[in-house]
Amino acid sequence: SNCSLVEPLFSNLDLFLFSLIVGLVVYWFMSRKKPEPIPEFKKLDTPAPTTRETSFIEKMKKTSKNIIVFYGSQTGTGEEFANRMSKDAQRYGMKGMAADPEEYEMGELSRLSEIKNSLAIFCMATYGEGDPTDNAQDFYDWLQENDDEDLSGLNYTVFALGNKTYEHYNAMGKYVDKRLEELGAKRIFDLGLGDDDGNLEEDFISWREQFWPAVCEHFGVEALGDDSSIRQYELKEHTDINMNKVYTGEIGRLKSFEVQKPPFDSKNPFLATVTVNRRLNKAGDRHLMHLEVDISGSKIRYESGDHIAIFPTNDSALVNKLGQILGVDLDAVISLNNLDEESNKKHPFPCPTSYRTALTHYLDITNSPRTNVLYELAQYASDPKDQENMRKMASSSPEGKALYQSWVLGASRNILAVLEDMPSLKPPVDHLCELLPRLQARYYSIASSSKVHPNSIHICAVVVEYKTGTGRTNKGVATNWLKNKLVTDNSHKSTVPMYIRKSQFRLPFKATNPVIMIGPGTGIAPFMGFIQERAWLKEQGKEVGETVMFFGCRYKNEDYLYQEELEEAEKTQVLTQLNVAFSRDQEQKVYVQHLLKKNKEHIWKLIHSDNAHIYVCGDAKNMAHDVQTALYEIGEELGGMTRTQAIDYVKKTDDKGRYSQDVWS
Repeated sequence: SNCSLVEPLFSNLDLFLFSLIVGLVVYWFMSRKKPEPIPEFKKLDTPAPTTRETSFIEKMKKTSKNIIVFYGSQTGTGEEFANRMSKDAQRYGMKGMAADPEEYEMGELSRLSEIKNSLAIFCMATYGEGDPTDNAQDFYDWLQENDDEDLSGLNYTVFALGNKTYEHYNAMGKYVDKRLEELGAKRIFDLGLGDDDGNLEEDFISWREQFWPAVCEHFGVEALGDDSSIRQYELKEHTDINMNKVYTGEIGRLKSFEVQKPPFDSKNPFLATVTVNRRLNKAGDRHLMHLEVDISGSKIRYESGDHIAIFPTNDSALVNKLGQILGVDLDAVISLNNLDEESNKKHPFPCPTSYRTALTHYLDITNSPRTNVLYELAQYASDPKDQENMRKMASSSPEGKALYQSWVLGASRNILAVLEDMPSLKPPVDHLCELLPRLQARYYSIASSSKVHPNSIHICAVVVEYKTGTGRTNKGVATNWLKNKLVTDNSHKSTVPMYIRKSQFRLPFKATNPVIMIGPGTGIAPFMGFIQERAWLKEQGKEVGETVMFFGCRYKNEDYLYQEELEEAEKTQVLTQLNVAFSRDQEQKVYVQHLLKKNKEHIWKLIHSDNAHIYVCGDAKNMAHDVQTALYEIGEELGGMTRTQAIDYVKKTDDKGRYSQDVWS
């Protein structure tokens, strides 16, 4: 039969265009802002997901609080001080709450005047090169950007946490104090400056001792000062609990170490496998080590100069001794539940968990206890003399401060040593766990380049161990734990929970810029990454500027770290100049700053004419300061400047991002 083919209705092209138009129309309809659908029903078996209240004003009204204590905290101390201040408020017949600025809408500060007798206290730490802590970054940006904000109804005070050995001492606290006043807020009490190089605890106590009477006077409140101990959490013992519901050391989500899900950060660390752990120094009584951890499959990216944060665990011998002296079953499973049910902080650490896990993974048991811990535990000493001494050490009286300084700080007594040396002191373990600060992540400068080692992060660290005044041996938590992370066969892998913290410590954008790297001791870490990266750039056929290294150690034959790698880099001209100071190999000490001065003509040319970037890494207290002084002297001698001009000149290179420091104390 002869049938004609019917012309197809649509040619392919028409069909494509038609679909496209229909698609776009549908997309337009779908993408218009829809009102949020209202859920029809709530599942009965699970409580409604708690939507975080981001309005601190609403929360304060709901819980009838009149004092809010915001904290900017990187290592937990600022948060600790904020908790102590909010507890204090209760002692003076007021109601306070501690708050993380990251969790709340800070634009509401202007509304604080809606609450009678209200006051905002800011405990602000400074991190890195005068930067805000991670959790206060958004608040800092908000303060900088909002010039037209009217905070005239806000009463405030600031306590700043910093360290005098750093150049930008307490920059964040000073900025918040000044900026709030500029925006019209009323300063109720002077800025407090805490110096962690001196005695931060004492600075805080002295400030707060004067602060509360001033607040009481300002609000016309009677300064009662109730001295009793106030519990923040109540103990719940779990006798019959499904062990799958119990935390065993995870930082964030329950079972997050068994089922790992990216992205990884401070609330969700990645378990990286240790693939290399070797001793770097050839001799001597110190243990310097090089570790490599594998981050394959984690999607973690890093740059040379970033920091790796590691969550360590406490020494089990220390934990067992604590259990013994407190007469407690460490494997009992408990929860500590906040008595203030409206608080965002339901527990002081992940619960339910065992005392053993809490003391091993979650609590700091090695640092000297702060005075508030002694104060609250004093009631549990059966000997009146012990009670009196503990309360005295927590007071702001001169002899109390002196006793705390010598007996606790000077003698480096941790909580176990305090309990051993005060036999009448028998606190309940749950109250102790409530009071001890959280065990913090430790930061290390990364010693590798991601261009060369995308799946591996290198760490260089020295094991901390020293004798205390009482004849005990104190061991650094993280470095001793890392030292024992042995690379084993495939059956059992050593892992470390970690995440990356970005830094400003970066190689110049232009590879042709010269770099001057100054890093004695473990300060060499980031420069190993820089050297790897410059070598990689050369291999790519890029033109790379001069790369000058100043390294220092004690003895050439003992602790010359990465000697082979550095000498190899010099041979291949990746390092155009390698200067090493061996401080103890001759009569008079020779340090990196002496070698800088020795090479002053060349250094001055690089900095002044060739736009060199200067990097300093290592000890903040002496080295970084001495290096800076050497640079001032070079400016005076070769730039014909006065000291004031030289200081200003170096500051300008800093402001231009050509002078970077990664220092610690």
